[in-house]
Amino acid sequence: MKYRHAILDDVPQLRNLEQKLIEAERLYNPLIRESGVRYYDIEALISDHKSVLLVAETSNNVVATGYAKVRQSKQSLSHAFDGYLGFMYVAKDFRGSGVNKEIMDRLIAWSREQGVKDIYLDVYADNAPAVNAYLKAGFHPSMIEMKLSC
Repeated sequence: MKYRHAILDDVPQLRNLEQKLIEAERLYNPLIRESGVRYYDIEALISDHKSVLLVAETSNNVVATGYAKVRQSKQSLSHAFDGYLGFMYVAKDFRGSGVNKEIMDRLIAWSREQGVKDIYLDVYADNAPAVNAYLKAGFHPSMIEMKLSC
């Protein structure tokens, strides 16, 4: 497995993984539209110096991804900026092999190099495999978003 920074030539493969991620998340949120959905500005994540988009590839195929971004913290917090992780996805055939942990470790290391001390991410509460992976990486629940559909 090769781990590296994403490049613009990866965008088509990354868009495909983004759609697979969206499809997987529909299990946890059926309100996600069926078509025309994009979560990420992939080109910006690749080119912005305040973010890093990593990929894991094998045989020239991108099989996993994740990004870290330095962002302005909420005014109520004691730190001026924090890190945010997103686009955490591993292709089905590579799950359970440590690929996600390796990407997360690299993203956390990059965030620390940027001076970040607090890192956040979002995960659907019912997505037990993802929640467990993040708990194993040292994350802990901080805030729960509540929703009411009327």
